[in-house]
Amino acid sequence: MTAQRRGPLEGLRVVDMSTTLMGPYCSLLLAQLGADVIKVERPSGDITRNIGDRAGYGLGEFYVNFNRGKRSVVVDLTDSSDVGLFRRMIADADVFSHNLRPTSARTLGIAYGDLAPLNQGLVYCSMHGFDQRGPWRDKPAYDDIIQAAAGIATMQGGTADGVPAYVKSPIADKTVGVFALVGILAALHERTASGLGQEVSVPMYETMVAFNAVDQLGGTVFEPPLGPPGYARMESPHRRPYRTADGYVAVMVYTDRQWASFYRLVGREDLLADDRLLTIGGRTDNTDELYALVADALTARTTDEWLEVLDSLDIPAAPVMGIEQIPAAAQTVASGIFESVDHPLLGRLRQPGMPVTFSRTPPRAAAPAVVLGADSETIRAAYAPADGRGEEMAEQTVDPSQV
Repeated sequence: MTAQRRGPLEGLRVVDMSTTLMGPYCSLLLAQLGADVIKVERPSGDITRNIGDRAGYGLGEFYVNFNRGKRSVVVDLTDSSDVGLFRRMIADADVFSHNLRPTSARTLGIAYGDLAPLNQGLVYCSMHGFDQRGPWRDKPAYDDIIQAAAGIATMQGGTADGVPAYVKSPIADKTVGVFALVGILAALHERTASGLGQEVSVPMYETMVAFNAVDQLGGTVFEPPLGPPGYARMESPHRRPYRTADGYVAVMVYTDRQWASFYRLVGREDLLADDRLLTIGGRTDNTDELYALVADALTARTTDEWLEVLDSLDIPAAPVMGIEQIPAAAQTVASGIFESVDHPLLGRLRQPGMPVTFSRTPPRAAAPAVVLGADSETIRAAYAPADGRGEEMAEQTVDPSQV
């Protein structure tokens, strides 16, 4: 029998210097897929260690979810004694990732041009706010800033007075993290043919503009425009969870067959002959009318009654659940998407696992997140200079105030 593999990326070595959410989410996915991820932290640690750190170990609720399966080493790149260690780690890595501003990376001496000579196969992934070809290239950025600039806040507001609103999840951070994973894997695939690494640059703003615009350009996709931007179905004020006799239910009637079944179900067979509603284009133009019909009809039965009858007609529907209800839902339990992990300091944890499944190399649950510098001693020993002469690769110190 062969030893159980950690997942399809087992054997991949990742040095990750990212903090907060975007970069750590990318390296979390890499770790969940089996990569050996070494999280390089400055002496103060990742700032998210302190969010919800109720036990006082620097293992806050954000940190333990975003940084599972990673080893932690403290490296101070403003100290020349640590620069050699870091450079030897890079020489041995497949991937290096960070979410520093490019100006800060250059100041620290860890820009792609600084590290590429150490390792010709290095895939270097930089996540930052804005594409370096634009005038905003040096601006700082967080999720809220990108949601606003990329049009998501305006779209999400959807109120009569036009007040913008943020999605109540760091959707930009997590989406950019996934795009960074895509870029890294693509560069690794290309490396199998060329033997060469490359720089993968993932700007938040441009990523979310592409993410948002692919369905929101509407008529402006044509030059000159043939209509307004937006997607009428998404913008309808009636597109929402619908009230039932005892709660709410989500219903998505979409295809010709589904609408015909729904019309019959609610006693509106007359709409089967309405020329305006015979095609998806016509229904999109009359979204408000149709969704108002759905909203009115669903008040007649309870949520469970609607789910039963809609399922029988193969019309997509689901209960509206709060986050606290999701772990106990039958589908959630059966799929095993939540992992129970025993943390040596925090006790039992329930954490979301990898949703992608693999027939031959299924990932194992990621190891619990560790305290700051938990692996510093072993990592420093593993990367000690081979000839014992010290940090001959170290370069000049960096002024911390310039980073």
